[in-house]
Amino acid sequence: MNILKENERIDELHRNNYVIIQDVKRFCFGIDAVLLSDFAKAKKNDIVFDIGTGTGIIPILMSAKTEAKKFFAIDIQKESVDMAKRSVELNKLNDKIEVFHLDIKNVFDKFEKNSVNVITSNPPYMNMGGGIINEYDAKAIARHEIFCTLEDIVKATSLLLKPNGKFYMVHRPNRLCDIICTLRQYKLEPKTIRFVQPYKNKEPNIVLIESVKNGKVLLKVLPNLIVYNENRQYTDEVNKIYYH
Repeated sequence: MNILKENERIDELHRNNYVIIQDVKRFCFGIDAVLLSDFAKAKKNDIVFDIGTGTGIIPILMSAKTEAKKFFAIDIQKESVDMAKRSVELNKLNDKIEVFHLDIKNVFDKFEKNSVNVITSNPPYMNMGGGIINEYDAKAIARHEIFCTLEDIVKATSLLLKPNGKFYMVHRPNRLCDIICTLRQYKLEPKTIRFVQPYKNKEPNIVLIESVKNGKVLLKVLPNLIVYNENRQYTDEVNKIYYH
């Protein structure tokens, strides 16, 4: 297996000496994926499923942070899946993480309903009516609901999860009404929300959401997470998420 291809690089993840392969011309992971990997929780022996895994950043980080038994990950972009598989191989995680080139709309061709404990997703944020489409296809697919919508992800999540299974998602606050309505439509009850601000005096630009399949109605809003301090450096909490 070739380690690197044209335009690719290896980045350190500062967890268990893990690394990840990324293509500088494609969509590289951002802080939202890192924050989601910390916000999401998995118990010992849990089966975790990542929708739209990209280069596999979330299962790789969660494999270092949790005692989950197994991670499955899917993505519609063949090149991203190839990079994710090579990263899994590089980190010697083949027994723990499996990555598949698969459309979420066809997920039950390979996976059974009511079969996983935890689902994570860092989905495309922009609906097809919002934002400027990037000319580079890989970035456009990652950012815009071209091949899957919010509803596609939530519907599949509801069917994949076992009863009382948990769904963790990162998204944009301006889609929050759509998100909550769609979650409830498919019997996923929002349980915990945390907003993320770039700076103390800036409005949130990221929201982290935990929901539970068939959960009772009770929503907890955590204190906002601030990413940068006044010196434009990571705050202590973000530093801890990245490096400890």
